[in-house]
Amino acid sequence: MNYISIIKNGIVKENPTFVLMLGMCPTLATTTSASNGLAMGLATMFVLICSNVVISLIKKLTPDMVRIPVFIVVIASFVTILQMVMQAYVPAIYASLGLFIPLIVVNCVILGRAEAFAAKNGAVASLMDGIGIGLGFTFGLTLLGVCREILGAGSVFGFTLLPETYNMLMFVLPPGAFITLGFLVAVINKMRSNG
Repeated sequence: MNYISIIKNGIVKENPTFVLMLGMCPTLATTTSASNGLAMGLATMFVLICSNVVISLIKKLTPDMVRIPVFIVVIASFVTILQMVMQAYVPAIYASLGLFIPLIVVNCVILGRAEAFAAKNGAVASLMDGIGIGLGFTFGLTLLGVCREILGAGSVFGFTLLPETYNMLMFVLPPGAFITLGFLVAVINKMRSNG
């Protein structure tokens, strides 16, 4: 099994944000800034990698009748660990992401990869899938956050790029998330069809 192609697949061919259109709730809600998008992407990637590995290790011990509840318990355990660590060590990021950290438990990206990949493959392949899909999700959220922050606040990662008179508040608000995501998906689809 080619592990590099598994990682590349998660970033390009099966990108959760721009291709599969999964995990739209945190994608649209937390990407008001580049730092929020990056933090949410990394948090989701941590849970995805850890749950993929554990689920691939316990797949033969898990009866089919309780497979999904077991997956959710595994995912919820890692989300709880993540939530406690973030609350203790990065309280500002934890406060800005708020409710969306516990909602990682029901993020369809994680549960979908657990069902589609981790439950059918070994631990190393599941680790690589978690890294690839996690990087793709983090890239998508960060790119969306960068675009929205530049257009809405005139800055990126807190560094001012545009004077305040050029800022378009709409892009930091919910409608701006939909508009920006739509344009990014169109651009990426055009690039994929040409390449």
